[in-house]
Amino acid sequence: MKITSSLVSVVDDDESVRESLPDLLREFGFEVRAFSSAEEFLTSDCVGQTSCLFLDVAMPGMSGPDLQQELTRRRQGIPIVFLTANRDEGVRARLLERGASECLFKPFSEAALLEALNAALRLS
Repeated sequence: MKITSSLVSVVDDDESVRESLPDLLREFGFEVRAFSSAEEFLTSDCVGQTSCLFLDVAMPGMSGPDLQQELTRRRQGIPIVFLTANRDEGVRARLLERGASECLFKPFSEAALLEALNAALRLS
């Protein structure tokens, strides 16, 4: 049982996602930090505190799957919910096979977001 509120981190190069998604997650009662790149997240003090990571698949520089691989290499077992505008079930299946908690296609519903978040937190 966690005593502190759960920290949810959002990593997405799309500014509109970095603004709207944290607002919605805060409405659900979570503490949220948003990052514009995988590299920015990795150099933050939030890596070890993050209970769930919402992660864009395609970003300039380090991609979402690259960040997932780096976190695995560092033994940081953070549940990841991938976000993608690419409606490719093959990509989604590969991400789930590699250990992602969920992969949501943009745009997604509030209900789908909350369901993915709750599933990810049950895994942590």
